[in-house]
Amino acid sequence: MVTADPVTLYRAPSTVADVDAVAEWLADRIDGSVRVCDRFLGAHEDDENLARAFAGARVLSPYERETGNEMLGIRRYEERALSDPDRAGGVIYDGLQVQDALRERLPPDREGLHAIVLDRVIGTWGAHDGRWHKRANVLGRPAVLSVPGLYEAPAKPESYYKAKQRHALVAGDAPPREVLENEVEGEFLVADDPRTTEALKGYALQAVDYLATGGPFCDREGCRLYNAHRQPELVEAQLRDPEFCPDHAERYG
Repeated sequence: MVTADPVTLYRAPSTVADVDAVAEWLADRIDGSVRVCDRFLGAHEDDENLARAFAGARVLSPYERETGNEMLGIRRYEERALSDPDRAGGVIYDGLQVQDALRERLPPDREGLHAIVLDRVIGTWGAHDGRWHKRANVLGRPAVLSVPGLYEAPAKPESYYKAKQRHALVAGDAPPREVLENEVEGEFLVADDPRTTEALKGYALQAVDYLATGGPFCDREGCRLYNAHRQPELVEAQLRDPEFCPDHAERYG
């Protein structure tokens, strides 16, 4: 069992993620304290500068590096989203900018890892292909864990997008999860998936492992520490046994 710095996880009550269950799972796999705090953004809902930071971190186009829209209406939207997270959605934020803004607001006793679970979609710029990529997490201090990123970052089967488009043309909205699961071959997570908490466990452990070892993601598919780029890979890594590759089983199994 790896000796790790103290870990603080923050709840995201507007999502189905059970952060307390994630903390309990982590505590069984590391030699270190794990505690849970209430929603991080909830303690800063009157922080106009944080709302401005989120406005500045907005991704404007999938293919433009520049971010930010600080028009008054956008800032007001971000202020409302801080106090009422159910009103937020449909926006991608630069994960590194968000990480910087949250780091500035960590408590004075910021010892150890602070893993902030968010209901926002985050991304990072890919210099290799000139476009933004959605992410399930951004590692470091603090670690940022995006619940909607679990559903949106790893690519789903092509048939999923076709079925979704077909249903939207006929019914005018997105089909229920059960419809897509029946129509599309392959496994994937969708919004409010009951398997969200189980998947989030591995992404939280990735944040712990990164600070404990300084190493990158595991390169073996099927390990909890594998950085999945497609939904079937995520399902295999986070929802199937065994949980870890042999090396990480020695460390966390």
